[in-house]
Amino acid sequence: MNYMAKNSDKRMQPQRLHPGTVSVVAVRLNYVAAAARDSGAVLADGTRAFVSRYALGRDYHKLMRRRLQRLAQMIERDTGAIGYRVFVDSAPVMEVELARKAGLGWRGKHTLLLDRDAGSFFFLGEIFTDLPLPADQPTAEHCGSCRKCIDVCPTQAIVAPYELDARRCISYLTIELKDSIPLELRPLIGNRVYGCDDCQLVCPWNKYAQHTTEPDFAVRNGLDDAALTALFAWSEAEFKARLAGSAIARIGYARWLRNLAVGLGNAPYSAQAVAALEARRGDASPLVREHVVWALGEQRRKHAKMTAAQA
Repeated sequence: MNYMAKNSDKRMQPQRLHPGTVSVVAVRLNYVAAAARDSGAVLADGTRAFVSRYALGRDYHKLMRRRLQRLAQMIERDTGAIGYRVFVDSAPVMEVELARKAGLGWRGKHTLLLDRDAGSFFFLGEIFTDLPLPADQPTAEHCGSCRKCIDVCPTQAIVAPYELDARRCISYLTIELKDSIPLELRPLIGNRVYGCDDCQLVCPWNKYAQHTTEPDFAVRNGLDDAALTALFAWSEAEFKARLAGSAIARIGYARWLRNLAVGLGNAPYSAQAVAALEARRGDASPLVREHVVWALGEQRRKHAKMTAAQA
């Protein structure tokens, strides 16, 4: 994630991203679909694939960008023409810090924004504008002595309160990382094939999280509770067709199979899992083949242990 350090000047100075900026309007949008299967139940079943709840429906980038554009246009109807630019994960924006300063919540120890009435299951977006606006006041922090998010992290990526080692974060490993997943971290990923919500799921404030009313965020393709073997059987054409318009599409087919192979390697031994992996042993992608071989080794190790226990 070198791009974060490379663009630190732009992150720290909004005027570098949009010349003339004097105010930032920060917004949030809930994303968890009420109909999605309970996350804990999916994580507890090693044969299922866990997908971060923000990615179960359509990609949020275009939707939020359109809404921010409409909001900016509504402001212009009252103020006259203004200079502005909208952002939704599209530039090096310090979105959590800006949202904190705008009073939308406080930064939790897992580094995400938290709100007493909405938890943390929401997207953030911004309008940078040359319109001078009265500033809101930041809210008080309410994490106290709680460290549940730190303790629950499967890879111990939250190395200290408010400090995340992205290189160990499952969201980074399954989404941003383009190469092989480090061997020592693969067993810790479990069945998380796209992102990780553990630090949010355990947070006490998320008992107040609100469900989305946005139809585009409804669960698609049964991704809230799909079998690892079923997803692993998708052809590239199926992957592209089923996940068109999804945030998952951007990682590409090979990385999707890489992640699923790790999930299958971590799954309980089954002949179905072995057969699914064997079918991809000769995959065209060296990245996929490497993770398939590892996963087969894990499945065989579990089978040998199970056989020895029954002897």
